[in-house]
Amino acid sequence: MRTEQPKTIYLKDYRQPDYWIAETHLTFELFEDHALVHSRLAVQRNAEQGKKLPPLVLDGQQLQLISLALDDVELSEDSYQLDADHLTLHPGSAEFELAITTRIEPQNNTALEGLYKSGGMFCTQCEAEGFRKITYYLDRPDVMSRFTTTVIADRGDYPVLLSNGNPVASGEHEAGRHWATWEDPFPKPAYLFALVAGDLVLIQDSFTTMSGRDIDLRIYVEPENREQCGHAMDSLKRSMRWDEEVYGREYDLDIFMIVAVNDFNMGAMENKGLNIFNSSCVLAHPDTATDLAFQRVESVVAHEYFHNWSGNRVTCRDWFQLSLKEGFTVFRDSQFSGDMNSATVKRIEDVTFLRANQFAEDAGPMAHPVRPDSFIEIANFYTLTVYEKGSEVVGMLHTLCGADGFRKGTDLYFERHDGQAVTCDDFVKALEDANGLDLTRFKRWYSQAGTPRLEMNGHWDANAGEFRLLCRQSCPPTPGQTDKQPLVIPLRMALLDSQGAEMSLQLADETGSRGTETVLAITEAEQLFVFTGLREEPLPSLLRGFSAPVKMTYPYSRDDRVFLAKHDPDGFNRWEAAQALAVEVMQGLVTMAQAGRPLMLDQRMVDVYRSVLNNPELDPAMVAEIIRLPSEAYMVELAEQADIDAIHKVRETLRAELAQALHDDMLAVWQRLSVPQPYTPDAASVARRSLKNTLLGYLMLSESEEIVAACVRQFIEANNMTDRQAALVALVNSPFEEQKQAALAEFARQWQDYPLVMDQWFSVQAASGQPGGLERVQALMQHPAFNLRNPNKVRAVVGAFANQNLVNFHRLDGAGYGFLADQIITLNSLNPQIAARLMTPLTRWRKYDPARQALMQEQLQRIMATDDLSADVYEVVSKSLA
Repeated sequence: MRTEQPKTIYLKDYRQPDYWIAETHLTFELFEDHALVHSRLAVQRNAEQGKKLPPLVLDGQQLQLISLALDDVELSEDSYQLDADHLTLHPGSAEFELAITTRIEPQNNTALEGLYKSGGMFCTQCEAEGFRKITYYLDRPDVMSRFTTTVIADRGDYPVLLSNGNPVASGEHEAGRHWATWEDPFPKPAYLFALVAGDLVLIQDSFTTMSGRDIDLRIYVEPENREQCGHAMDSLKRSMRWDEEVYGREYDLDIFMIVAVNDFNMGAMENKGLNIFNSSCVLAHPDTATDLAFQRVESVVAHEYFHNWSGNRVTCRDWFQLSLKEGFTVFRDSQFSGDMNSATVKRIEDVTFLRANQFAEDAGPMAHPVRPDSFIEIANFYTLTVYEKGSEVVGMLHTLCGADGFRKGTDLYFERHDGQAVTCDDFVKALEDANGLDLTRFKRWYSQAGTPRLEMNGHWDANAGEFRLLCRQSCPPTPGQTDKQPLVIPLRMALLDSQGAEMSLQLADETGSRGTETVLAITEAEQLFVFTGLREEPLPSLLRGFSAPVKMTYPYSRDDRVFLAKHDPDGFNRWEAAQALAVEVMQGLVTMAQAGRPLMLDQRMVDVYRSVLNNPELDPAMVAEIIRLPSEAYMVELAEQADIDAIHKVRETLRAELAQALHDDMLAVWQRLSVPQPYTPDAASVARRSLKNTLLGYLMLSESEEIVAACVRQFIEANNMTDRQAALVALVNSPFEEQKQAALAEFARQWQDYPLVMDQWFSVQAASGQPGGLERVQALMQHPAFNLRNPNKVRAVVGAFANQNLVNFHRLDGAGYGFLADQIITLNSLNPQIAARLMTPLTRWRKYDPARQALMQEQLQRIMATDDLSADVYEVVSKSLA
């Protein structure tokens, strides 16, 4: 059991470093059983911190110090101090050169931070604090240095040697070894350092920038993956063009490189000029990747490329400002994905994920502001709040400034802070200055945790022709924050007449019309808006496009929701009305199930679903979203105390009832969409497959022999992984054991040599709500293709079970909780980051009944009692038990 509490780091304690590092020269000698890292650092006193020469304290972990010299004078052991986390020196002048040699063992680095080996490849991951596991350094984002890197390795095993920037020299070394030197002309913090050495093949292309410069584009992968890179390359070129057109940002180096790595804790990393990606975010081929995988590759490639400006050229002053780059860049990649595909469907997908997951984070023990006040382990704050809610905050700024005003603000931000490490306040200040706005109150979004609640009520005065909209906002207490101040909430809205048309909007205290759609700025705890000159009672269409990340209530009747689902001109709100109707119906049915009463389907849902299914003008992808019931995870998030068994029963019953009631309509549309076509990943084709396969899932509930046979045919004859996997999912979640086992066996036989495809095979089974889920997952972990040291495999099996298979994970005997705790305890010593991220389902113990709460707390206590508990896991478990 941990006997000492890790140190908490506070935003309020930030101060500039005592020293800067102007230049960093690195030489890596790579061997099979170790690596030697030689660094030469040009260090200078930070004049703003005074003239005295305080000790220089460098970060370093898991390093063996071989030699240390100050201005070419070797230092004796009594002239410096060394402990597990720091090297402390005592400089004698304001400017000096420090030479350090360290020895590390990348082959034994299972945490995948710093320099490690993935298969036969050396690679790095230095964000957030991995560089200190390579050499002693000022490992903080506000220390920006110009890097020159030389890599030396065996030519036969590692013919490709890469680092940041541009290649400047290469040559032969002794004993069959060779070297390459890379120079990055732009100052960067150590977290953006990258190195790769391996036997890789090159896929090469080029891009001509808006100023006429030719950029060399390179993707490096292992030889067997050569044919799976075309989509990533095309996505990169689309991203570069989009960033020029929408944000005016041109790429700055001569070369842009992506390397695919099989073992990676995250999705990808934006290292300057040398992006290192989880292979799942690079490789995409119709035979091996689903439409969702294609879209994820496009999105992640764009995200990491966009970081070149929003994260690299302008970076974070400290890690509390992480959303400065991540929230902003998530917003940018969401804009891009919406422009490349369907903006409405992309918004629906983003909001669905946010409400089921980030809202749950806001309501749990790890709740924190977009800009946290403190942390123990920064890796724990790569959270949905920082990324997804951070993106929503930027989106609200975009709404308040307007598209043109936002562009003016970001232009000023990049111009003003190029080459600097800055704060969220600096970003907001640029938007203020460019638009003449006062966003002081808006900045509470950065400092206040929790999901705001927006209670709306309307009153129609027929005699006056006025509609009064009363808005009340509040926010529940979160850990460390009980007093919540009113926020600035942009409310995009319209008023609809009895035909569903948008009405002209005139506020009582304004002279000019606002058109037919407007954005109201809600700034007070209670605020009234009065619309005048209306000829009939309107139905408000509120929070269009989910214009703020809030929980909104309005006293809509079910008939109101039906009307909006059929007629609202705003696509997002049409989906939202259908979703809200389904939520209301499901919540009512949960109460009935708990009372042992028979479950009755509200025919108004059938009416809505039939209407959208038979509307040829609607985007098929949006239709698929509308007829997809709210997830069990979202229903849990909405409940005060979740009855997971009742929720699961209700959702499955409702799906079956809808499938029966709409069988003919669903079958007709499914047959129309099932005409064989060549595979393309364009938006229209993706939309058709999305609706077709959503309908297949419903039709399989009929247990018709003809449908089962058609599903098996789709599995066998599909010309793409999207259709093949959809058929596999339908079979795995069906009672047809013979067909299910045959499909699983055939899938594994065909794709056993493709790790990413086998991850899909694992995940489909781990997420299945069929009985025996835990035993199925335990068996999967014994499969030869499973490896607990590979984060993708852990996510595909353990993560899919604990996060998606709620009815089996939350079984009454607590065995699911014990299983997850076992994996966390094992991974704690192998890969603390992954272990901490697996903790999330257990942290939400307060959502469940007393019996389950006790069982989950028991496992949290068991984790807490583990010897040598990492800071990553300790922070999450201690906050969960507080």
